[in-house]
Amino acid sequence: MAVLIDSSDLPISKSKPRKTVSIPADYAPHPISNAWTRAEVEALFALPFMDLILQAQTVHREHHAPNKVQMSQLLSIKTGGCAEDCGYCNQSAHFDTGLKAEKLIDTDTVVAAARKAKAGGAGRFCMGAAWREPKDRDMDALCDMVGQVKDMGLETCMTLGMLSTKQADRLSSAGLDYYNHNIDTAPEDYDRVISTRTFEDRLHTLNLVRESGMKVCCGGIVGMGETAEDRIGLLLALANLNPAPESVPINALVPVPGTPLGDSEPVHPIEFARVIAIARIMMPKSYVRLSAGRETMSDETQALCFMAGANSIFVGETLLTTDNPSETEDRALFARLGIQPE
Repeated sequence: MAVLIDSSDLPISKSKPRKTVSIPADYAPHPISNAWTRAEVEALFALPFMDLILQAQTVHREHHAPNKVQMSQLLSIKTGGCAEDCGYCNQSAHFDTGLKAEKLIDTDTVVAAARKAKAGGAGRFCMGAAWREPKDRDMDALCDMVGQVKDMGLETCMTLGMLSTKQADRLSSAGLDYYNHNIDTAPEDYDRVISTRTFEDRLHTLNLVRESGMKVCCGGIVGMGETAEDRIGLLLALANLNPAPESVPINALVPVPGTPLGDSEPVHPIEFARVIAIARIMMPKSYVRLSAGRETMSDETQALCFMAGANSIFVGETLLTTDNPSETEDRALFARLGIQPE
């Protein structure tokens, strides 16, 4: 017996006809898979919201502590002047956003920020540089940062753009735990957002990260004017990486005036939580991080995302160059929800 679900209220491109999706009454996707099909993900998107949340929460509790959230902090170690033209980013040299390009900061400044992050409860310290790729001349300084932060007992993560084999191996040898390299959107939507690199360039660096022994942090952004089909494509591309990323940041676009996507309509909170829930179901063992965009989310929206399976956040008042909730706000929210930092 099948349950017929009218998907006419789904955020599907207006150019495409409404459809009815047939889902078996006992439908439940395999708990761990690197072979998801588009039909399976379409079926998840078509589920009534409450059924989807129940399924996501059930999967979450099978693999993670139900009321714990991992806390990371992100520092911009080199701001602005990036050669890439990512349509969402105010750090691109292609757009006039008023952000000034700066040089790589010194290791002592990074160490001081990491020490403060640890005191504030962060367990992972992430360092981001606005580069297309790092220069070999910067590798000594980057590896020194990794080593000193690691010595504090923090997990380490960097996002530096594309890497060569040698650079990935050096970062891994220095003790870097995670490398972040987001795919941003679906392969089919990629050229609309970025033209200075290809989706395949992204996958190449992710492969080098895996081969070096580092863990992968890889996610995407919603609210960039993408269709529901694009969200399906994004989640398919992430979940079918082999293995799936250990850390999956799901970002809500923070629109920045002066960027091509700066006037994008924000994604509805329920649809954002739907993406979180499906990410949790498709990647049950991964940390699903509620990332950029929390500053404008209500407590209720964030609570819904935690219920949907998000179990990681960025703490600290800035994310690279955009605002983030304060430590006081996060502590108050965690207290209301009974959430403990992991």
